[in-house]
Formats: sequence, structure tokens, C-alpha cells
Amino acid sequence: MADKYNMKNPAVKRILQEVKEMQSNPSDDFMSLPLEENIFEWQFAIRGPGETEFEGGIYHGRIQLPAEYPFKPPSFMLLTPNGRFETQTKICLSISNHHPEHWQPSWGVRTALVALIAFMPTNPNGALGSLDYKKEDRRALAIKSREASPKFGSPERQKLIDEIHEYMLSKAVPIPQPSPSPASEEPKNEEAETQVTLPNPEAETQITLQNPEALPAEEGILDQAGDRIVEEQQEVPVNVNPNPAGVEASKDIPSSSVSNNQLLQKPDGRVQNVKPETRVQKPDDRLFTLAAIGLAIAIMVLLLKKFIKSTEHGAVFMYGS
Repeated sequence: MADKYNMKNPAVKRILQEVKEMQSNPSDDFMSLPLEENIFEWQFAIRGPGETEFEGGIYHGRIQLPAEYPFKPPSFMLLTPNGRFETQTKICLSISNHHPEHWQPSWGVRTALVALIAFMPTNPNGALGSLDYKKEDRRALAIKSREASPKFGSPERQKLIDEIHEYMLSKAVPIPQPSPSPASEEPKNEEAETQVTLPNPEAETQITLQNPEALPAEEGILDQAGDRIVEEQQEVPVNVNPNPAGVEASKDIPSSSVSNNQLLQKPDGRVQNVKPETRVQKPDDRLFTLAAIGLAIAIMVLLLKKFIKSTEHGAVFMYGS
């Protein structure tokens, strides 16, 4: 390649230096090489920036370097539909020939490609060659861009485009799938969740309460005063059909057989006898009360003795004087 050009030309020397640096230090985010027939004409491909609608996309383009390079900026053209820049149109960027006043000779093709990747998710603001597609459309174009390289130019140029595309695919990462919207998720109750299971119409209804703060069944439940409520359950056999008329079993139970207890009928026809709540006073409360009374009596006796002693001492003092 060097034999075809004048090595004394500053532009040629600079371009060949950048080609060597691009080949010796490749990047996973971009790839660019000049045409064999014209080193002032480059083909490139960039990867869409991560965490944007362009993520995972492979976007091809074309760079034209001026004869005064690097003292004048290059021009850029995208070949892959992307929803941010028009294709086959010179785009307007601060690093392109549309703004030569911003260009620095120390910049190069590598610097320009890094800047182009950073420009993709920015607001176009009506710039020349810019587009403002919806994120969903841009994401669809990013997925499609991986399928095949664009068709453009001569067979030599197309061969270089295909080689760059294969290289970018070898470094590609899977395109992330969009996460479900919060509205599609069912609300959850973290404090308690009730699950009702009906495995069989003839079976009993099973109700499971999941609550991390629930007490074990054998410990009972404490009311606000600290007393323990003890519940006893006893099943009472009931004649399901005591009369020929087919009256329900729960209506034929004599009131004397249940006294003050409450009846609970199960789905299978059985009736459960539940005794009312019984409060049992803790022995600790009685001990505390007795101790408090004893302490009060002891204090009163001590004060009484002290009062009597002080009275006697006062009487002796009066009579002695």
C-alpha cells in the first residue's frame, strides 16, 4: 500500500501511521480500515453504546479524509439504518467537516469513531443528517443490523465491509431483552398472604395463612392485658339425617347437648364444638401483688417506729431541761 503513495506527503504518512495503529491495537467497539485502492477512503463499523436503544447493533459507515488531513476534518456517512442518522448522507457533527473550527489536528480516525458512538444516544436537535426515531424503532433496527452487512459500492469495497462485519460479530454480545413493565406485575402483600386450596369438592376447605410474625399453635394467643387465651376444640358427632324429612344435621342438635359452646359446621357435614375463650390469670401477677403489699406494710412499720422514737426523745429532752 505504501508503494503507491508519496511517503513525503504529510497526509499519507499520517494515514499510514493510523492504519498501523488500528491493526496493532484493535477495539471491540469499532473497526475501520482504508480501501486498498484509496487510503483516503475508509470503511468502518461501530457498536451501539450500551444501556441505550442502540445496544448490540452493528452500524457501518464511510469516512472520507481530505487531502489536507489531519489539518482539516473528515466527513462521515452511515450506511446501516439506525434511526439516529440518515444513511448515505454526510452527517453534521462537531468532529466532521461541517464544523472545521472545532477540529484538532491531534485527533484521528480512532478519536472520531469514539466520538460518533457517544453522539448516537444524544438529542439530534434538528442537525443536518439527523433522525429522531422512537426507541422501539431504533431497538428493532439494532437487532436487524446484525443480520447482514449493508451492500454498497464496488466489489473491493463490499469485501472490506463484509470482513469488518464478521469481525464485529465475533466480538458481539447478546442484545438485552426489554424488561416487563411494572404494570404487568401483580401486586404482592409482603405482610401476609392468604392461599385457598380446594383440591376436592368432598374434602375439607384448606386455608393456609402465611405470616412470618404468627405464633406457633401450641403457644396460644396473648391478649392486650398479657393473659393467655386457651382454645379447646372437640368434635361432636352428629346424626346427618335424624329424620325421614331430610332436615340438615345442624338444625337437629338439641340445645342441651352443646350448653354454652359454639357450633362450627364443616363442609363434609361434621359439626365442631368450640368452647368459649377462658382467661387464666398468670401466677406472676399474684406474687407481684403480694410482694407490693408486703413492702408497703414494712415501710409503714418503719416510719411508725421512727416516729415513736423521735417522740420519746423529745419528751426526755423537755423533762431533762
